[in-house]
Amino acid sequence: MRQLWAPWRMAYVGGERTHQGCVLCAIGRGEDDENRVVERAELTYTVLNLFPYSSGHLMVVPLRHAGDVTELTEAEAAAVFAGAQRAVRALREALNPDGLNLGVNQGTAAGAGIAEHVHLHVVPRWNGDTNFMPVLADVKVIPEHMEATAARLREAYAKLTQ
Repeated sequence: MRQLWAPWRMAYVGGERTHQGCVLCAIGRGEDDENRVVERAELTYTVLNLFPYSSGHLMVVPLRHAGDVTELTEAEAAAVFAGAQRAVRALREALNPDGLNLGVNQGTAAGAGIAEHVHLHVVPRWNGDTNFMPVLADVKVIPEHMEATAARLREAYAKLTQ
């Protein structure tokens, strides 16, 4: 069996938690992974996913802790979707994807990695981005360092407000 080495990932996988409780609440408070946050709004923030499906995989997260979409106020739900719209615009500006997947995985049975705090995924896709690596080797290849992607996305978000 061949192995792929990604030693920079160990800081994420084996690193100590710098917060207590919900990681998304900690990020929202600015206590953890601030370098991955690409936008802060009144009721939400947008952050690069630590374990992305593709480069630029974003999560739009309500600031208030809620484990279910039905727990969001109408204003919070609207703010999450408005954040998704801005995320799509920023991704198109910064990364020029051929398509996008948007979705909420609510509950661990639905695939939620952080089931206790609802969030919306915005995943850029490119024609031909599914290849043998995830199918045969259970490995994904992310072509750009997350910090570089974050910088490109922050620049694209800045252009949205001009």
